[in-house]
Amino acid sequence: MFEALGRVMYRRRRWVVALALAFVAFAGIWGTGVFGAMTGGGFEDPDSESSLAAAVAERELGRGGGDVVVLYSSDQLTVDDGAYADAVEQSLAALPDDVVEESVTFFGTGAPQLVSEDRTATYAVLTLAGDEDQRTAGLERIEAELDAPGLETQVGGGTTINRDINERVSADIARAEMISLPILAVLLVVIFGSFAAAGLPLAIGVVAILGSFAALRGFSMVTDVSIFAVNVVTITGLGLAIDYGLFMVSRFREEIARQPDTETALARTMATAGRTVAVSGITVAISLAGLLIFPQVFLRSMGFGGMSAVLIAMLAALTLLPALLAMLGPKVDALSVRPWLRRVFHRPPTAVMAINAPREHGAWYRIAHSVMRRPVIYTVVVTTVLVVLALPFLRVQFGGIDERALPEGTESRVVAETIRADFPPSERGPITAIVTLPDAVDSPTGDAALEAYVDDVAAVPGVDGATVAGAAGDTARVDLAYAGDPLSTEARELVGAVRAVPAPEGGEALIGGQTAVLADLLDSLAALLPWMAVFVVATTFVLLFLAFGSLVLPVKAVVMNVLSLGASFGALVWIFQDGNLSGFLDFTPTGFVEATQPILVLAIVFGLSMDYEVFLMSRIREEYDRTGDNTTAVATGLQRTGGIITSAALLLLVVIGAFSLSGITFIKMIGVAMLIAIVIDATVVRILLVPATMRLLGRANWWAPGPLRRLYARYGIRESDDVPTPRREPELAGAR
Repeated sequence: MFEALGRVMYRRRRWVVALALAFVAFAGIWGTGVFGAMTGGGFEDPDSESSLAAAVAERELGRGGGDVVVLYSSDQLTVDDGAYADAVEQSLAALPDDVVEESVTFFGTGAPQLVSEDRTATYAVLTLAGDEDQRTAGLERIEAELDAPGLETQVGGGTTINRDINERVSADIARAEMISLPILAVLLVVIFGSFAAAGLPLAIGVVAILGSFAALRGFSMVTDVSIFAVNVVTITGLGLAIDYGLFMVSRFREEIARQPDTETALARTMATAGRTVAVSGITVAISLAGLLIFPQVFLRSMGFGGMSAVLIAMLAALTLLPALLAMLGPKVDALSVRPWLRRVFHRPPTAVMAINAPREHGAWYRIAHSVMRRPVIYTVVVTTVLVVLALPFLRVQFGGIDERALPEGTESRVVAETIRADFPPSERGPITAIVTLPDAVDSPTGDAALEAYVDDVAAVPGVDGATVAGAAGDTARVDLAYAGDPLSTEARELVGAVRAVPAPEGGEALIGGQTAVLADLLDSLAALLPWMAVFVVATTFVLLFLAFGSLVLPVKAVVMNVLSLGASFGALVWIFQDGNLSGFLDFTPTGFVEATQPILVLAIVFGLSMDYEVFLMSRIREEYDRTGDNTTAVATGLQRTGGIITSAALLLLVVIGAFSLSGITFIKMIGVAMLIAIVIDATVVRILLVPATMRLLGRANWWAPGPLRRLYARYGIRESDDVPTPRREPELAGAR
């Protein structure tokens, strides 16, 4: 099938390139419009009690305030001075009514919690009109008008924090691309030794990213899409496109060195590397599809974006890239830089990066045999080290996102920290009860029932006070004060205790607020994570069986991935929860790990690790089918892929590393965890653990019962012809 596809791409190469250019033009024009259609946030479970509480409150009582917090302060005046009050009221009076629905100030309410302890600062709470996007637009419209003459003015609040996070994410993406693309280009030139070959993977990366933007815009027309999906599009789209380009171009150069016919070389490339790319792409897409199980817009958007990027990168590598290779033919090495590399490194260019060692008994071959001479020792030692690295994850504490996700000094973060440090605790705490009574609130029975409920929740240990914050008809909002960290374990346990308080007889009490949203998020993730794991593992198992005809290899692949992931999760806790390296990585430790990040890392890294597994096992399987010798097949397979896998991982690390520099803590968390997992997987696991376990299992690596062998023979993802005996491979700029 893949060989035939290669011949079609050769014969229709000009049409394929023309169609690809048209697609890129369309995606570049239409797809980039997705940035205006994306939303922020998306961490809530829309079917949870806290979401239902918010919906009932908005329908019956109107949305509560707190969209924007305006902090005023002075070095010379206090809030008791008339000039101070005049300045604040003057700035707020000029705000348009179609943007600001309500403003609450100390001067209008006398509420003591709105004044700092030294009485030199106060804050106003603004409620904005419209949905989330309209509130953000409204904030942009009024922000410049909030300055009060003679006072220092700073703007914060939930809408401002979300806006700042979204803007920083967009800026970080642009910076990551500016950093990574030039480095990738240089590395590809060094690895391949020519500008022509180096440009091909980058071209596939551009197609994958622009195509994914177009796909996301399509998704945004039928469902909400989070702005954070752009991060996973860039990481997976650019990273995998370059991986696939590296695999395909390397194999094409190998094949065309065996015989000069471009069509035959391309057909053999597609039958081998093309098949591997297809299996890898589907495997990675399956892993990311697991995110669609979750109801949170954030995770679902990551799934949509990741799947789009992977599948488009795969399709481009199987269509556009073969067409470009067909047009180049032997000129794939045009614009060579090998002489320059020889002068710079004072070594033959084939020794620069050891990407695809042509020698039958090169360094990777010797490493594999060295490991396979002591398979038990290597298996035990490496597994033990990875398990030890994973141990910190046993004490993980999960939390949510607040202003500490922003860099220090960001104005909205400063406002939140100042209010927390210098002002009395607000009566409006992180937990809210939306109470529906059997009678109207202003009726004797309704009033008595509400008062009794307020007394009951106020008596719950940990609640620092309960206040009726609003009422209409038969519905009331009760705010519960809590002095501790609203994202802490203790706060979430308090939500459970409050929910255990009986609602008024004949009525209903729904518990919402910031802490309840987090508690419901964790419950949702815990309930659905096993289903995601079953889906991803089961479908991956089936796909790997169809690719290799073995029941043992899929099990081993899953175990290897779990070890890599476990080590990265342990590092996640040690770094971000415990605060180690916080100065070096420039983030504020919170004492917990944001709850959605391990799941996101699991989906992405599991897929990327399978990418390397499929590539290595495909080459080992080729050698095993040719020789029937498991040990020789493993050593030769590693010899022919070790440099390519290492180079592919290096290129991917450049992309991921750029995102590790993000100013948003949870984006940085994703980048660091992925970086650690990929380093471990591409080095310790692929170079040491895979050869050791393959040697221990021997011929059992390829075992499957008779009925399944017949199933594989009929439906397996393979070519019908035999793989030709390999000859000496061409020299690449990084080969040895």
